[in-house]
Amino acid sequence: MKHLHGGRNIKRFGEMLGIKQEALAFELGDDWTQKKVSLLEQKESVEPAVLQQVSAVLKIPVEAFENFDEEQAITFISSTLGDNAFNYGTIHINPIEKIMQLHEEKIALYERMLKEKDEMMMRLEKMLGK
Repeated sequence: MKHLHGGRNIKRFGEMLGIKQEALAFELGDDWTQKKVSLLEQKESVEPAVLQQVSAVLKIPVEAFENFDEEQAITFISSTLGDNAFNYGTIHINPIEKIMQLHEEKIALYERMLKEKDEMMMRLEKMLGK
């Protein structure tokens, strides 16, 4: 079984959401800096309390950070694109339908990211205005 890299997963989700280290540090609180977030992203093992904090800020379940394996995701996606449809256990999967479903989920994620970005910008503008 491959060991997952907690810090790298935090970095990947931050990148997917378009959240910079500085913004994540700001959202995590006063004792966080961009440098501290950078060091966190390099850690193989992340403390549960810190992971819970990051999870709350990014609005992503802790389990997503704990279970995300980039290589597995790439392998799964590439294997589904090779056939028109295939059996995965007892479930029959049609890659075109799966791609459409993923596309719809991606659109919903982008919409959520834009909304959260706007909210974050408003909070930063208020902070700078004080």
